[in-house]
Amino acid sequence: MFLRELKEPAGRIRGAGARTVELLAKAGIHTVADLLCHFPRDWEDRGTTVRLAQFAQYPQVNTTVTILGHSWIGFGRTRTLKVLVEDESAGAELLCWNRNFLKNQLIPGRRCHLWGHFQYQYGKIQSSSFEISPEGEEQGILPVYPLSGELNQTMLRRLVSRALESYLPLIDEELPREIIEKEGLLPRPPALRGIHFPSSMAELDRAKRTLIYGELFYLEIMVGRRAMERRTIRRSPVRFAAERSPDAVPEQDPAGATAPGNVPAGLKKITVSPLQRRLVERLPFKLTPGQAEAITEINRDMTGPIPMARLLQGDVGSGKTLVSFLAALAAVEGGGQAAILAPTELLARQHAENAARLLEPLGLRLSFLTGNIKASGRKELLKGLADGRIDMVLGTHALFSDDVVYSNLRLVVVDEQHRFGVIQRSLIMAKGNHPDLLMMSATPIPRTLALTVFGDLDVSVIRDLPPGRKAVKTHLARQSNEGKVYDFVRNELDRGRQAYFVYPLIAAAEEGRAAEMKDAQTMAARLAEEVFPQYPVALIHSRIDEEEKQDIMERFRRAEIRVLAATSVVEVGVDVPNATCMVVEHAERFGLSALHQLRGRVGRGSEQSYCFLVYSDDLTQDGKTRLKVMLEHTDGFVIAEEDLKLRGPGQITGIEQSGYLSLGLADPVRDAAELEKTRREAFSILEKDPGLLFPEHLLIAEVLKKAPPFAVTYGPGNGLQNTWKNTQFQVW
Repeated sequence: MFLRELKEPAGRIRGAGARTVELLAKAGIHTVADLLCHFPRDWEDRGTTVRLAQFAQYPQVNTTVTILGHSWIGFGRTRTLKVLVEDESAGAELLCWNRNFLKNQLIPGRRCHLWGHFQYQYGKIQSSSFEISPEGEEQGILPVYPLSGELNQTMLRRLVSRALESYLPLIDEELPREIIEKEGLLPRPPALRGIHFPSSMAELDRAKRTLIYGELFYLEIMVGRRAMERRTIRRSPVRFAAERSPDAVPEQDPAGATAPGNVPAGLKKITVSPLQRRLVERLPFKLTPGQAEAITEINRDMTGPIPMARLLQGDVGSGKTLVSFLAALAAVEGGGQAAILAPTELLARQHAENAARLLEPLGLRLSFLTGNIKASGRKELLKGLADGRIDMVLGTHALFSDDVVYSNLRLVVVDEQHRFGVIQRSLIMAKGNHPDLLMMSATPIPRTLALTVFGDLDVSVIRDLPPGRKAVKTHLARQSNEGKVYDFVRNELDRGRQAYFVYPLIAAAEEGRAAEMKDAQTMAARLAEEVFPQYPVALIHSRIDEEEKQDIMERFRRAEIRVLAATSVVEVGVDVPNATCMVVEHAERFGLSALHQLRGRVGRGSEQSYCFLVYSDDLTQDGKTRLKVMLEHTDGFVIAEEDLKLRGPGQITGIEQSGYLSLGLADPVRDAAELEKTRREAFSILEKDPGLLFPEHLLIAEVLKKAPPFAVTYGPGNGLQNTWKNTQFQVW
């Protein structure tokens, strides 16, 4: 049988009593399969003896000791057991914090094996972090398991060892023999034994690689199957007038002569529709090569028979929104409607204002829809969407409300896609008949990971920034030196510029952290009264009414407000070219992607801009690492790579879940090379044999049918996801 078919209760394992079963259940271990898939987080090589007298020369002591006696620290209920031991080299004390029960096990005169971290304190060799087992118990390389509650390493090692002894002979192989031989992997049973109790570090490495390869291979098989399923969908493609009209921008020759319409030189092909060309020619700047390439790829998708599913990645300020407007023009010119979905009303409104400025002169009929639209106006708006009088709608979650009906929704654009869950995205997609999908993200992720996370989404990347933009200069400042930051910002304000001050909390007192944290409310008052009394200061955060929020932002854009105190509500969608200073207080409390987004709020004009990351004097090592990344890098792609290393893929793809898969050992970031290899293997198999009907592929089909490594939920718009380190994977 396959490993996942081992549904025997964990209580069937010899030595697993009622109390042990209860402790295992609290850790999420209910079956034998659960236990064997509870992989170690580390391994300790106890094959080399290290005496007590050598404690300062090695990380751990590993020796056989004699129990000499007991003593106690403290009195009454709070007293702690102290066990005196010695080996051939020295004596030591074991401090048994919260383990007074060891008194009955560590009887004076008994010989035991001791492993632990020791230090010299109070004139004695001491340890409070140790493991002790009967003399003669096999050592070698031992697993170190994740623990919870009262579970301990000895208990888990014993249970896993007995489970392997009883059930390992029953477990069948899950990978085709050809792959095992080609990749130099272990068969499944020895790999399971090797991951828990390896005989050597070489065997451990091979066992890890085998199980990681297996997890990623089946992940990619399921990604590939869902991808191929989507490619079976057919619809009438968008028809551009450009395909029949001389108005289209011609393809460039290989020499790269500049095509008309503000299109950059150097591209071999660039084809746009008449409406797209009119917009490009109205722009006061040229498209960047990245923008031109992206719109070419989008147009190619939208004029094909398979609905587009594309992820557009680009750094802050790279011009993704303009590309989405060009895509919307294609949808409208082909007789359909476009919907642009944004996570906040602030961002949606800004998109709507930009769309009105750029697209209404071309004849597009636009609308703005959020939950705050009054009933009277909403009724007429919904009528226009339903009968086709509205070409393009921009808004928030209201775009997929039950009462919203579209006449012919042909394009859905999801901005800041990681802020939406799978279900939310599926709801708006369901409003059309297989509409094209364009998801946009300013939080870049590596291509291979993107292809896995987003199934078969094609990926477009805009790596260049519009010409004339100057890199934002970043400075780190201790909280105790913030006076210098205020002086610098004051100079910028005197030159007519504007500034943001961002804080992690709205009101620290409400969260019981008034003593340790600055907050937006308190600091807005201080900035206005003490620091910059000569300049208008305003406060904005998520609890402020939307109309007031919009009014504040409009006055900030007009420079009637010179200093804006805020929370991370200004992280996305705020575009004020005259703002040249971004000050982030308690910067160590923000993630790298948030810091990069905040920094991207300045530097949007021609003036030199500055970002000050103000950190607490007692900065942690993790905080130092993050701030150092921000200081040394301005490229969002590099910052995203570093962010992935620090926190794993995180919530890259949204948080609403409708099915789970759990990767046990595999790490898509760390194991990127294996991920790419398994993807090639899986897609190669599926391209030759989509139904997995060839004799050499029957094992794969059987695993998916009888014991899939991951529980998958498919359905209209639903996806394949996982909870690996808080990451949600899905297939579109």
